[in-house]
Amino acid sequence: MIKKMLLIILAAEFFSATGQLVLADSMYTHSEATQAVQGTENAGNKICPVTGEEIDEKYKATYEYKGKIYNFCCENCVEVFKKDPQKYIKKTEEEKQLDKLDN
Repeated sequence: MIKKMLLIILAAEFFSATGQLVLADSMYTHSEATQAVQGTENAGNKICPVTGEEIDEKYKATYEYKGKIYNFCCENCVEVFKKDPQKYIKKTEEEKQLDKLDN
């Protein structure tokens, strides 16, 4: 009985994780299409403005805000960004300035 329950839990975890990967992938593709059609600009951030972590392309989520597409490490960060975009846009701009200084 316990083995069956563990198997069911593991299967649910697997399918949940797989669905999240597909969702993240489709959001990235949709954002690229949106950028091409609407003439939006990619903010180009490689660091998630919410967590400060480097963005893994496999799991990246994007969000368009006022003509720019911002990159995030996951969909949860997009939801946090939506609550106070200016706070996180400032972090993205700071990242750009640091990149310019490094080059």
